Amino acid sequence: MAAPMSVFDIAGRAMSAQIVRLNTVASNMANAGTVSSTKEGAYRALKPVFTEVSDSPGVSTVKVDQVVQSATEPTKRHDPSNPLANKDGDVWDAGVDSAAELVDMIETQRQYQNNVQVMQTAKTLTLDTLRIEK
Repeated sequence: MAAPMSVFDIAGRAMSAQIVRLNTVASNMANAGTVSSTKEGAYRALKPVFTEVSDSPGVSTVKVDQVVQSATEPTKRHDPSNPLANKDGDVWDAGVDSAAELVDMIETQRQYQNNVQVMQTAKTLTLDTLRIEK
């Protein structure tokens, strides 16, 4: 039987999940301005799917189960001067909502920072407890 998760395990796993989330946001933002000659070839935003990891009642954290494409559809734009334009002069802009991605980036950063604070607090309490025993 595995040892129960410590506060460091819980916060560490949550931080790892947030890193994946931040990487998908960065990828989405980097590809937000890309175009394609076909709807199928256009970039679609990536989103991580989290699942709960629990070893006992009341003790749980998260992990990234998978990374999926979002439902945001690419948009068709008429731009006959674009070298990627199809025979009708249309290109497909990436299916990325830049405003939503920026909000997601800020939320991810705050979640990560919250877990850093949890780990710092746990470390301080552990060290204070050890000092009391001396």
